[in-house]
Amino acid sequence: MDFPIFHLDWVGDRFLFVIIAITHVLINHGLAVGLAPIVVAMEYLGVKQQNPEWDNLAYKIMKTAFIITTTVGAMTGVGIWFSASLVNPNSIGSLIRVFFSAWFFEWIIFVTEVVLIMTYYLTWKTWTKGRYKLYHFIVGYGLAFFSWVTMAVIVSILGFMMDPGNWNTDRSLLNGFANPMYLPQLLFRTFLALIAGAAISMLLTHLYTPKDSEIRQKAMRFLAKWVLFCTPYCIGGGLWYWNVIPDMMVQNMSVAVGTQQFQGWYDTLKILLLGGASAVMLYALLHLIMPKFKFQTYMYVVPVVLLLGTLGMFERVREFIRKPYVIGGYMYSNTFRVEDYPLLQQDGILKHASFINTSQITADNIVEAGRNIFMLSCSRCHTANGVNAITDKFRTMYGTADEPWNADAMKGYIKSMHNARYFMPPFPGNTQELEALVTYIKVLQYFPDPETHTFGTATISKEENAKLIAFLKEVEERNQQKVASK
Repeated sequence: MDFPIFHLDWVGDRFLFVIIAITHVLINHGLAVGLAPIVVAMEYLGVKQQNPEWDNLAYKIMKTAFIITTTVGAMTGVGIWFSASLVNPNSIGSLIRVFFSAWFFEWIIFVTEVVLIMTYYLTWKTWTKGRYKLYHFIVGYGLAFFSWVTMAVIVSILGFMMDPGNWNTDRSLLNGFANPMYLPQLLFRTFLALIAGAAISMLLTHLYTPKDSEIRQKAMRFLAKWVLFCTPYCIGGGLWYWNVIPDMMVQNMSVAVGTQQFQGWYDTLKILLLGGASAVMLYALLHLIMPKFKFQTYMYVVPVVLLLGTLGMFERVREFIRKPYVIGGYMYSNTFRVEDYPLLQQDGILKHASFINTSQITADNIVEAGRNIFMLSCSRCHTANGVNAITDKFRTMYGTADEPWNADAMKGYIKSMHNARYFMPPFPGNTQELEALVTYIKVLQYFPDPETHTFGTATISKEENAKLIAFLKEVEERNQQKVASK
């Protein structure tokens, strides 16, 4: 509550972060962690077999990875920090305090990784003989290693957000880093990235080599063996990871793929996972058993899309299932710390919010206060009228007719919603703030609010507030007369 709140009411705040983060993860895992060791191995095979076609193929694949990682990958990497700081500055601030040293170390590693990828690609055509080729190998191996280390540090933070383990009782960096989710998630991500890198390499090999050429057949057999070696470890890591997910988070799986109305999409994740793994393994086996089988380009696109779709859906699910927390057991998804709830429910959240214009609720500002309460306690997950809209939830419960929503029923639901929907945090405010929030939502039933993003400014004047309250009373009276006449 020490920060102003950024809000996109038409798509929701998380959408901005999720799109940037998933794009970055796909590039990082598929083209950095997964592809770098494959490229280095291909370059080594070229020297070992004295076959320049290996080196030429490795260079073309590396060129593709270099262009994408240094443009879209770099921008989305910075974009994660930018969007996360906008959407949830409290959680980012808490994570920085816990992982300050680890994140500083990761920054050094990242800078090293950037230097290595620039050096590795730009010296490819000049460091070609003798000790310079050896230096080039060393740079390539360093790139593959540091790409993985960067992921290894970040995975610890991602695991911490799901299950901090002993950190809630002993708040040390070591306890935060060595959380229960860390090793299984790292194992799963490492080999999934290697498989994704191999699938991308198969597609690029098909595009960059002549039809029926010997180098294409050799490269495909090499990549096929790579896939078959990595798949059992990926499956084992995935099963280990699944078994350490807390039971409460497993219960959130059915609504993790989309918003709640799309909970039937849960099967999509399983289809993508099984489909992607099966497709790439099938292609790997075919290249070993039937090396002259005629593959079309689109056939290589299928496993790449399925695997990247699996990785993207995995990120979406991981983000959702840790609800009602953004940091397990420590901070709720609405950015309020668990330990602060008793104080907030006594004093109210408005009293402790710095960037609001209604520190106290009066009859003249109750609608604006309700909007501020919505922004503070609900807007990290919900919109007013956009994606995952709060109005849609109440329309689902009360129907779409013109009858006004019952204020007492709404208050009762909001107070106990965390019991019925365990992925939602408890309401953090006091009774007066609950009244203001319900008033604001009742206004939204009749007046869509496109200016919700202007949080922190007096967008609802005293006169407008009076008109809205009078309108609600008039609607209530008409409804009571209608009910009485039946």
